Amino acid sequence: MSANGQNRHARTARLARKLAVAGTGAAVLALPLIGATSASAATPAATTAATTATTAATTYPDNLDGWIRESLDIMAQQGIPGSYEGIHRNIMRESSGNPLAINNWDINAINGTPSKGLLQVIDPTFQAYHVPGTSWDPYDPVANITAACNYAADRYGSMDNVFGAY
Repeated sequence: MSANGQNRHARTARLARKLAVAGTGAAVLALPLIGATSASAATPAATTAATTATTAATTYPDNLDGWIRESLDIMAQQGIPGSYEGIHRNIMRESSGNPLAINNWDINAINGTPSKGLLQVIDPTFQAYHVPGTSWDPYDPVANITAACNYAADRYGSMDNVFGAY
């Protein structure tokens, strides 16, 4: 294969990855056309199979494991670093896994903004680091984890770097 053919293949693969990241709708429409030499390459069966594969929603269990995994998927889409282990470690220290935990005794509570939820986030921090696509309820486990990880990424580089109260 010529160098030109190799470059075209690399560009096509890069385009396919970008389309997949940009949105499943664009990828479904464009992928059957990539590398096609005639109109017959984009068959209805291929398009239907691609649509089915890309529109299947991921479901998560309604428990700590599911909340962390859903948050990690949202974080990956938003470029927020963090690992399951780092998030789990901090949740266990902050709330013992109770999404309704509230701290009514520390300086934040004395100042009128108690820490809430799995990762004990105060309302101003939750609002400032809220991640689009998640609930605005600080007690919502996925919203709480994702906002706290967004804050930790901004302040410490990642939730993985947090080993004490933050």
